[in-house]
Amino acid sequence: MPAPESTEWMPRGPRGFRPPTAVVVWVPVVVALLVQVPAAVGIAVWRGEALGAAALQIALAVAGPLALLASRRLPGPTVAVVTALALADLMLTPDLGPPYVALGFAIILGVARGAVVWTAVSAGVGWIAAVVLGTMSGLSWHPFRIAAASAALAVCFAIGWFVRVRRARAAAFRAEQLQRRQSAEERERIRIARELHDVIGHALSQIHVQASVGLHLFDRDPEQARTALATVKETSKSALDEVRTVLGVIRDGEAPLAPQAELDQLPRLVAGVRSPGLEITLDDRLDSVPAQRPARAVQFAAYRIAQEALTNVVRHAGATRATVRVERDGGELVLTVEDDGRGIADATDAPGAGILGMRERAALIGGAVEVAARDGGGTRLVARLPWSAT
Repeated sequence: MPAPESTEWMPRGPRGFRPPTAVVVWVPVVVALLVQVPAAVGIAVWRGEALGAAALQIALAVAGPLALLASRRLPGPTVAVVTALALADLMLTPDLGPPYVALGFAIILGVARGAVVWTAVSAGVGWIAAVVLGTMSGLSWHPFRIAAASAALAVCFAIGWFVRVRRARAAAFRAEQLQRRQSAEERERIRIARELHDVIGHALSQIHVQASVGLHLFDRDPEQARTALATVKETSKSALDEVRTVLGVIRDGEAPLAPQAELDQLPRLVAGVRSPGLEITLDDRLDSVPAQRPARAVQFAAYRIAQEALTNVVRHAGATRATVRVERDGGELVLTVEDDGRGIADATDAPGAGILGMRERAALIGGAVEVAARDGGGTRLVARLPWSAT
């Protein structure tokens, strides 16, 4: 016997409506009772049946509909029981009145809830028994009656199968919607993690470098130490603003509190990373006219990639010199970050969250990031981003 299925066998309507479970369970029971019981009482009174015969006729009319209540958890056995009751009603009560509609509901519910084998076997055995026993007991089995009854049973099977298919499609649709929602949530979590990694990782690295400079020069060069501390203050404030922006979008879906970073802010980025032990040069080969700049999404991605690349230079490369170059190559914006540090052969430079994040950020707008060893030592990062990507 198939495992009982969910009671939510009715598919959603065009606006997502699904009948309550109580309605699905009780409507067939009530309809069958309203059709069979008044007819049984009326026939018993009209024919003047004896009390015992009338009680049996009414009991069979009531038992079939009430048995449908078990169809929620035991659809297969319910069909077998209702079929037996319908056969008993046919053989033991007057051959008058409406058909045993509880059997039709049992077949529909059984097929719709997955008990197809139970339903087919029960209905088939019951129908053969009805024909054989009815013929032996002298019931009138006109060929038209046999054909009509067979057609009615086939229609019940067709209705149940249609409901089952609709239910399967609705379940598949809901599963697909859930998967899409989970995928969207996963992508959003990755995006948020990438943004926070870029903002916080770069800010902490920059603060660490400038604080070290300030402590080192505190006694020898107070003015330079003051400049380093001012950079720490500006960096921390900028990082807090960006973190609040990300958290505001997560919490309330608010518009960004600060404009997204663009290529015009690269000089400030480079100046904040410079230190006495690390000289960074910015080579901007783009036209300074705003109309000749790439799309804002491309500028934001390039800024974040440059930010993460410089953070890696500060934290891992051990470099003394680095170069950031931005230029246009046909329909692409090319960002190159080079340093003279240890190079990618060092274990600390194995692809981690930073490099993966840069590649993901570039891939989102159709670009790519390549990281390789630089001739003469060090590392070269090249990001190629479509000029007009959104």
